[in-house]
Amino acid sequence: MQILNYDSTLKISRVAGVLFLLSLVVPTLNWRYLLSRFISNEGSASLNILNEELLFRFNIINGIFTTVIIMALALCLYIILRTVNQNIALGAFSLKIIEAVLTATLTLGYFISLLVLKSAPHNTEIQKVINLLINNYIFFTAIPGIFFGLGMMIFSYLLLKSGYVPVILAAFGIISYFLVAVFDSLMVLLPGYAIILPVQIIGSAPVCIFQIFTGLWLLCKGIKLNIPPIAAQCQPINL
Repeated sequence: MQILNYDSTLKISRVAGVLFLLSLVVPTLNWRYLLSRFISNEGSASLNILNEELLFRFNIINGIFTTVIIMALALCLYIILRTVNQNIALGAFSLKIIEAVLTATLTLGYFISLLVLKSAPHNTEIQKVINLLINNYIFFTAIPGIFFGLGMMIFSYLLLKSGYVPVILAAFGIISYFLVAVFDSLMVLLPGYAIILPVQIIGSAPVCIFQIFTGLWLLCKGIKLNIPPIAAQCQPINL
């Protein structure tokens, strides 16, 4: 028999709170201040990359950092929620790892594009391919976005079942991540509808609100453990 170290669990939950916030803030700032500067409807994304190469390299570093955040959050949530249902938690963890791999692959694609572009800066065919990659960034993120929505929807269900956070917050998480999965599926199936502004707001605004509130809740309060005070002080014991 093993008695859980509740202090460690609370610390992990607070780390998860920080990661919830970072998983929202880092990609948003990267898009707002870095990647969006290279997108061009005039087909000059490649030229923008060559003119601001250092910023594009920062974008690649941010992609790596985002991948690490995804994996770290997945691990924290798995550790916290495996006691609720280990098989379901493992399934959600696996979906998050797939999301991380796809995010890393997209980031690797940017790095390869930069190296190819540097080796042949005047090759128009290469420029066309790189312009396509950069200008369709949102559509390329739809695939990892589907895994993001599914994985976090399952984790939100486990949070609801565990009672670690308020029921309303966990239920809102399930709905928010379901909308993300549906929205990113629309990006693949019906891109013409997905680019409509109200659809974009419905697909992205709720999850942003959830991640902010959940991140702050876990960071400030941690998970709500319904245990007697004496048990909370116990250290891990293996019998």
